Parts: sequence; structure tokens; C-alpha cells
Amino acid sequence: MSERYDVIVIGTGAGGGTLAHRLATTGKRILILERGDFLPREKENWSPVAVWGDRRYHNSGKWLDGDGREFSPKQHYYVGGNTKFYGAVLFRMRERDFSKVHHVDGVSEAWPISYADLEPYYTAAEQLYQVHGLRGADPTEPPASAPYPHPPISNEARIDQLSEDLLASGLHPFPLPNGILIDESDPAHSPCIRCETCDGFPCLLGAKADSHVVCVEPALRHSNVSLLTNARVVRLDTSPDGREVTGVVVERGGQTEVYQADIVALAAGAINSAAILLASANDRHPDGLANRSGVVGRNLMLHLNSSLIAFSRSPNPTRFQKTLGVNDYYWGDGDWPFPLGHMQMLGRSDAFTMSLDAPEADDPADLARHSLDFWLTTEDLARWGNRVVPRPDGTVQVHYKPTNVEAHDRLTERFKALLSTMRCHDNVIYRSEYVGGRLGISGVAHQNGTIRFGHDPASSALDVDCKAHDLENLYVADASFFVSASAVNPTLTIIANALRVGDRISEHLGVAVPR
Repeated sequence: MSERYDVIVIGTGAGGGTLAHRLATTGKRILILERGDFLPREKENWSPVAVWGDRRYHNSGKWLDGDGREFSPKQHYYVGGNTKFYGAVLFRMRERDFSKVHHVDGVSEAWPISYADLEPYYTAAEQLYQVHGLRGADPTEPPASAPYPHPPISNEARIDQLSEDLLASGLHPFPLPNGILIDESDPAHSPCIRCETCDGFPCLLGAKADSHVVCVEPALRHSNVSLLTNARVVRLDTSPDGREVTGVVVERGGQTEVYQADIVALAAGAINSAAILLASANDRHPDGLANRSGVVGRNLMLHLNSSLIAFSRSPNPTRFQKTLGVNDYYWGDGDWPFPLGHMQMLGRSDAFTMSLDAPEADDPADLARHSLDFWLTTEDLARWGNRVVPRPDGTVQVHYKPTNVEAHDRLTERFKALLSTMRCHDNVIYRSEYVGGRLGISGVAHQNGTIRFGHDPASSALDVDCKAHDLENLYVADASFFVSASAVNPTLTIIANALRVGDRISEHLGVAVPR
């Protein structure tokens, strides 16, 4: 048995890394457990061939779909988790997203907290992750108590033209809220050099506001915080009465180790966190920890996401392209009574990735020179049958069928109707690197909803503070707690809630978090 800690945080991504950072200044002894290691800092970080072709950093192994077929999830086990590869677009959920919303395939439920409850934490999250943006430009943006901490990242010339054309058509394009460590007023000293390998790539310069860079490294500067890498949590043990977690069981270097803490905070990602709780079943919790309601592992949401490439009639020399968004169709298009979703720019295609996306092309490099890359997101709904099941051999099975497909198809058609306005040819292709253009079951970057929170223990696993109803010392600090998915990137909401959970844990421990 290892020494005892005040808090164990399981996971170093947007939830776990942020939570550890929030608690670091309390003076309490904190152990962070990370299943992976530090991502190597090497020139291949910026290589499309290494990242997309060779899958150099893919280390999640294989999962199974509902029919038992293997697939490769876009899950990464490194310090910083999936934020090492994310596009760093950090949206607040819309204020209406916290209420009941009617969709073509049903209703997304209201959250047990309001937007106003989370707003101060959204502001703190934007400051911590150094978000660049412009208040008031997005017509769906919720009210905020402070401006963005940094000005928006500028558009390059072709994206400026695109913005002007969309504006002239009656839409309201706006600067994306980006967590990039860039200083355009002093480029000689800016960490970010505005390269073309950001979205989907790890940053060789540490210039992306990922959880490793902005949270874990600063937390480890405190002597009371320690990190254990290559430490896979396989289950949580409980006291004989089942009321508290008494041991975190870890596989590390071929050995089994057990760690103890007064508080355990689970933040392994919505799929793995649910799998850990389900794999921890015991006599007191025969269906898995925190699962008296039966919801653990259920209600998995992934978003309907598509990656589309349009082709500009003129060359597109843009390097850093992910600067523009459109939310005019978020709540609908005026012709249909249901929400459609969100559009944003993606990182640029290059000759190599274009050769994968358009293998029949005579000149993929020329196609890449004219590409304009977009990401479309539609909300999917919480469904009981969309669930996570841990298997005895340690693998994960994911049962998932999308919802709101008609809404996503309508959003795609709205996008295609803009091609002439955008000075593009009338054809688009779907990026094969994103699984046929539309992310299917392997697209787990937006995973959420598997350990939902709420007031009623009969229909939720966690209380409104994200503490397990049935255990006195277990909290969850990743996207598992979501009740609905909205149609914007979930990361800022994960970060904001992790800050909120950090405050609740501090109160539990009887200490204040210095601001």
C-alpha cells in the first residue's frame, strides 16, 4: 500500500489537468495519475505524414463497436490528454443550451444548473486558457461578465475575403475563440508562430493552450503536487459499507499498485471514466460504482461532426486558417423549426492529406492550394442505448447510433448553398481522415454524458457538485457530467466545470482556493 494523499486526480486532460491546477495552491497533497506518458517533443509533431499517415501518436489501441467490430478511436493517452491534439476552439455553451431544447429527433434535457451558475467559471476558464476572441461578434453568444482576455486572432487575406463575402450575404461571421498562445503585437517573442500544423497536431513549441502547458506544468511547480505517468487506473475499491473510495488500483510497469486519498476525482474522459466505474462493481455496488440509477455508461453523446473541403476559385495561401465561425443556423434557418448547428474553419489540408482525401486526383498539391476547410457540428441527443461497456479483457465496447441526422444534413446543405458566395467551386469533398467526412463512432474528441449529474439520485449518478450521490469522496471532473451536448466544442465547459468542482473539493477539505 502506497502513502496516502489528500486528493488523487485521475487524468490530465481538460478536466483533470484543470482540476489539479485549481487545487495546487491549497497546499494539500495531490497525486495526478496519467495513463500515458509525456508526448515526445520532436520534429514529427509537425509532420502530416507522421501524424495522419503513420499514426505515430495513436496509442489507444482498439475498441469495439456495438456489433463487436474493432475500430481505432481518436483517443490519446498523454499528459494533457486529447488537448495535445485539439483545435483549441473554446466556446461557451449558449445560454439556451442549459434549458430544454426541442430537436427534430426529440428533446435535449435541461441542466440542473443554469448558465448564470457557470458564467464566472467560464470567465476564469477563458483567462486560464488565454482565449483570444471578440465579445458581441457571435450573434448567439451568451452574456459574459468580462471581455476575452486577448484580442481575436487575425484573419489572413483569403479568410478576410471569405468573412466579407459571408457578411454581405446577410450572415454574421465572427472570430473563433481560440486558446492559442499568440501575441500578434510582438511576433518576435510570440510563442505561436502561426504555422499550418496546429489543428489535429501537437505543438512542437508548446504554443497551444493545452492542459499540459497551461495547467499540469504550472501545478507541478508546487511541491505538494506530484504526477505519476504510465499509470492506468483499472478500478476503484471501496470501504466495506460502500460509502467511500478507499483505493485507486493502478497497473504500472507490469505491476499492480494501490493509492489512497481522502478525495478521488475521476477525469479519464467520458468513455474511460464510465468504464472504470462499471469495472469497479462490488457487493455493495453490483452494477458499478455510483450506478444505483443505472445511468453510468449510458447516454453517450459524440456530436454529429463533418469535415468538408471546399475549393476556392483563387489560390488560398492561408497558413493558420482556424479563425472564423458562423452560428447563424445554430437555432435554425428560418424555414425549419429545429436547430441545425455550428460551422467553423478547420486547419488547412496539405498535399499529403489531400492525397488521402482525394486519392483519384491527378494533382493533390494543386487541390490543397485551393482548399478551404470547414467543420460542421450538430447536437446529438442523450439516448439510453448509446452506452459504454467495459469488457473483461480491459477493452471498451461503445454502442452508438447518431440522432438529429436530418438536422445535420440540412446544415450541410446550407453550407453547400454558400459555395458561390464564398467564391468556391460547386463541389466539396469530405475529409477521409475524419472517417468519410462525418465522424462516426471513432470520433470521440467530443465525448460526453456518460455519468450525468442532477438533483435526483434515481436519474443521475452525480449531484450538482459532481460528487457521486452514493459515495462520500468521489467526484467526476470531465465531460461525463453533461446532460446535453449543445452544438459547440465542449472543452471550455469541461474546463469551467473542473474549476467549479475544484472549489467544491476545496470546501470538502476545509480549505480555500487562493485566487
